[in-house]
Amino acid sequence: MQFVDAKSWWMAVVGLLMVVSCWQEPVGADGSQQVPCFFIFGDSLADNGNNNLLHTLSKVDYSPYGIDFPFGPTGRFTNGRTTVDVIAELLGFENYIPPFATADGLEILFGVNYASGSAGILNETARQLGQRIPLGTQLEHHAITVSRLVKIFGSERSTDWYLSQCLYSVGMGNNDYINNYFLPQYYNTSQEYTLQQFTTLLIQQYKQQLKTLYNYGARKIALFGLGEIGCTPNAISTYGTNGSYCVEIMEEASQFFNSKLKSVVEELNSNLTGAKFTYINYYSIGADSSSVLDFENSSSGCCPVASDGQCIPNGIPCKNRKKYAFWDSFHPTEAVNKYIAERSYIALNSSDAYPFDIHDLVMLNLAEVAAT
Repeated sequence: MQFVDAKSWWMAVVGLLMVVSCWQEPVGADGSQQVPCFFIFGDSLADNGNNNLLHTLSKVDYSPYGIDFPFGPTGRFTNGRTTVDVIAELLGFENYIPPFATADGLEILFGVNYASGSAGILNETARQLGQRIPLGTQLEHHAITVSRLVKIFGSERSTDWYLSQCLYSVGMGNNDYINNYFLPQYYNTSQEYTLQQFTTLLIQQYKQQLKTLYNYGARKIALFGLGEIGCTPNAISTYGTNGSYCVEIMEEASQFFNSKLKSVVEELNSNLTGAKFTYINYYSIGADSSSVLDFENSSSGCCPVASDGQCIPNGIPCKNRKKYAFWDSFHPTEAVNKYIAERSYIALNSSDAYPFDIHDLVMLNLAEVAAT
């Protein structure tokens, strides 16, 4: 595609973006927008409303969720903003990225959030909770979005160029352990596979799914590793720690998965022409948050929880939510989400992101990179 042609096309796109800017939830961020669009794939750490209309136990469209969010309960599994909400602000977006469930018209030019609470890499993960949108289906939804963009731009070539400038965030795998491997009462995976074998299975499927995303036009992709799944209030109360701070076997699962995911980043960067993937070390950044932010409570949730670990509807949460690491028995507070987002965007040290932090990833000129 000739960049001379792209210039006039881009001006038309800017006009479209200005028209649609009033349709979305404002974030109040200053500064210029660094990428034209932001596409989000993930689980409850990123879900912003896709589960609201599903028949599922993994749904939080009620108070006190969203108590610190400007629009109240929206389906976000926390008290305020998610990590990807904060990243959208840091990228200069004036509005939050809309969920696929409600995204319509020209607003998809900004991107779409496909994340779904309880979703996994494997389709069967979390089936005991009801409906969910696993990564494979999220990719199908993205294909629908791409086809809509082709209609807006009038050609696949223009759409491909546009998508190549966007940022893609993918954070999957937590539920494949929490709501699959470590639930032998519902799944036999822990009997069929060792932890290492199961992780290898996950990574193999995940890699194929990421290649599918590449085939749909993704070129700048941030992959979020797993967090400390053995340190959540739910994990500790369910499995016990045998004197340790966290459930060691679950922590081992996170670290093994993350190690393999980092290798996938190296492989995909070597083999997929014109694309750059980066690994975000969610585990270590999240682990640092408790000491850096000086939390008063890192072992229990801020809100009173039901037997499923989610907040009791209309329950009264703690007052000083900035001093809690966990919002409910599974999910971090906005304070943690903000900290992780900021260190993902601009790495504090070399272990935070590999080989780029998000800021450097979005600033890459992939045409120049490919030429070197």
